[in-house]
Amino acid sequence: MDDRNNDNSSHRDHPLTAGDEIGEAAGGVSGVVVGAAIGSLAGPIGTVIGGVAGAVGGWWAGRSVAEAAQEYTTGDDAVYRNHYDNSPIRLADRDYDSVSPAYRLGHLAARNPEYRGRPFSEVEGDLRRGWTGVADKKYGEWDSVRGYANDAYDRSASSVEQQRLREAASNAANNDANRLDDSGNVNMF
Repeated sequence: MDDRNNDNSSHRDHPLTAGDEIGEAAGGVSGVVVGAAIGSLAGPIGTVIGGVAGAVGGWWAGRSVAEAAQEYTTGDDAVYRNHYDNSPIRLADRDYDSVSPAYRLGHLAARNPEYRGRPFSEVEGDLRRGWTGVADKKYGEWDSVRGYANDAYDRSASSVEQQRLREAASNAANNDANRLDDSGNVNMF
């Protein structure tokens, strides 16, 4: 049966994702509650996002951050694990899993449209304000993990910018290919 025609459906043509559920629940709900919802779906990073959402709101408290959290890949995790394992500033008393939320936070922060094109030093205050309560007790104080968030932010921001440039180039090529010639015909080449 096609759920799109069912009056009780959400009128989607795709399965409901965690991002959909969290985003829809976010309407009028505090960032802490949204963060807790993300936490129940996304593990430790949800607790951290909840703190950031409660401190700064905006993108952090909505559907977009949940969708961005779902785009964090095992490849991203492998890169950050390798970085930590080979880092000269690795914390002697902690393994990667105990600091991975800092990497994930930096990675996700770079996907925040409000932070686009901004260096880590300009967004760190928001991240620091959110890294409180459970996060600093469980994963370490901000000053001990900020470098990992910074490294992930820089890597992810570079990836976001490269994607933006690829899309801009593709759009420009499509626009050039579809320009009208002087007679009003579409010039495909």
